[in-house]
Amino acid sequence: MPSITINGVKTDFSPGQTILQVANRLQKEGKAIEIPQYCYHDGLSIAANCRICLVEVWSPNAKSGQLEPFMGGKLLPSCQQTAADGMVVYADSPKAVANQKAVMEYLLINHPLDCPVCDQAGECWLQDYSYKYGRGVSRFEEQKVKNPKKDLGPHVYLYADRCIMCTRCVRFTREVTGTGELLVTGRGNKEEIDVFTGVGIANELSANVTDICPVGALLEKDFLFAQRVWFLKTTPSIDGITASGDNIFVEHNEGKIYRIKPRENLAVNTFWITDEVRFGWKHVHAEQRLRSPFRRQYGTLVECEWSRAYEDALSGLKKATSLGASTAGKRLLVIVSPNLSCEEAFALATLARTLDPNAVLAVGAVPVRGQDKVFPNKPAEQRFGIKDGFRVYAEKAPNARGVRRVLEAIAGAGNVLDDAGTLRALGSGSAHSDIGAVIVTGNYTPENADAFATEQLRQALGGKFVVLLDTFASSLLDATNVFLPASTWIEKAGVFENAKNKLQAFEQAIQPIEGTRPEGQIAFDLLHLNALGGQYENALSNARGPAGSTTIAPRPETFKAANVRQLMAERHEPLRVFVTSVSFPEVSAQQQPDMELIEI
Repeated sequence: MPSITINGVKTDFSPGQTILQVANRLQKEGKAIEIPQYCYHDGLSIAANCRICLVEVWSPNAKSGQLEPFMGGKLLPSCQQTAADGMVVYADSPKAVANQKAVMEYLLINHPLDCPVCDQAGECWLQDYSYKYGRGVSRFEEQKVKNPKKDLGPHVYLYADRCIMCTRCVRFTREVTGTGELLVTGRGNKEEIDVFTGVGIANELSANVTDICPVGALLEKDFLFAQRVWFLKTTPSIDGITASGDNIFVEHNEGKIYRIKPRENLAVNTFWITDEVRFGWKHVHAEQRLRSPFRRQYGTLVECEWSRAYEDALSGLKKATSLGASTAGKRLLVIVSPNLSCEEAFALATLARTLDPNAVLAVGAVPVRGQDKVFPNKPAEQRFGIKDGFRVYAEKAPNARGVRRVLEAIAGAGNVLDDAGTLRALGSGSAHSDIGAVIVTGNYTPENADAFATEQLRQALGGKFVVLLDTFASSLLDATNVFLPASTWIEKAGVFENAKNKLQAFEQAIQPIEGTRPEGQIAFDLLHLNALGGQYENALSNARGPAGSTTIAPRPETFKAANVRQLMAERHEPLRVFVTSVSFPEVSAQQQPDMELIEI
């Protein structure tokens, strides 16, 4: 296999790779190799216009085999120059360093000194490279060129005087989305990014330009002046809004989400996410979220404690099904939302089959909005062999396939109802159906709740004992006997199966909003209470020891996704895939100190 040496580090490479691509791989592997870069991006074409990645290259002579300056010794753009066997590259030679300093000085000539108020501060490549490769002082004494702030569309601002003309954003709109809203106007120091007259950047992937901008020129309106990036904690997660399974980072601080950014995964979303996924988390902190259990008393839902809600839910489910003497033959139906994780689907199905061995299992409504839309994503197609482009899915549920997989492993293939089958099973009333009680789970975003809380479902639930687990109020509350407030996907961990049947794990980013609990924990709590006789008073009396002594009542098992996956694999052979085939986030924990450490 061919090899190349970069800054004294020898490594193999694949034919066709550029010098910069090899160096970037070494850096990801933890090697102390860094070639500064602005205009290069793995998901875009190579422009080679920022010139800071120029390196000195030596190559073996074809006849003698002796190393000699390549291309006459002139500096070459490492992003564009293909690596060759035996090459020796210097990004830290005096020649290369002098170029880096010259480029940095040129880029900073007209750049405003507004780092204290710039949202990009803390993750700005211009800031970092100025420290690493720039001069300590500016020699520019003329008046700086001023450019205006521009509103480019619903999600993006352009601070034009910060732009370094790397053209990443222009190439993105031409090569990835194919919409071409952005262009370069002017020449020299009057050159700037702009949009065509009357045409803003409003495609479904528009906010990705803020991610690929290496400086503070393109910024999200939504995140503007919201939080300093060095205060943010980052948690790897999965799109919980659509069926795409896009890999994302949830960035938060003190229990509050501030933004979502794409996480690279060439097999799923390459480098991008849709604006729908990026801004679809707002309901997590919505004031309208329900944060307290309710129970029906004298025909009215009244707020209550979790313990009372649990007792009423458990006793009501038993009385309304075959476990109740007066309703022998009635069955329990569990509608598992496609927004829940696979582990939660297993916990709810286990609860149902514990309370009623003949319980009916169903997958909740799967919202579909319009049709799938495919963007060309041309550079990824050419560089990584990705053939189907970047797809925006019309299916607005993250785990319909995963929930069905779990339920069918428990109930058997063909025995799990869909939305239409659920309505048929419920019938028009208790006299026309063998369903006596229903556990309904929602967790839909407000935009998609209409596909779930339909008038048909509300009417079909009439006359049955209904326990509803949801995040927002809906028309289904009118038919509900006990309501239990649930947590969103960002507030818990688990596994989603996307439209390509890929199982992907995600981590809990923030603690559940006060007053809410994950559906899996609710199922575990009810299983625990059922094992203790159905009432907290029974649990306390069972905990009393001899001669009046007391012990602590046993607590419900904590719902942990990893433990549940092990349990799933042990109990059901088809679910062993949740131990063997789940993709986990690959996130580097490597950190670099701000200053060089030397040995004394």
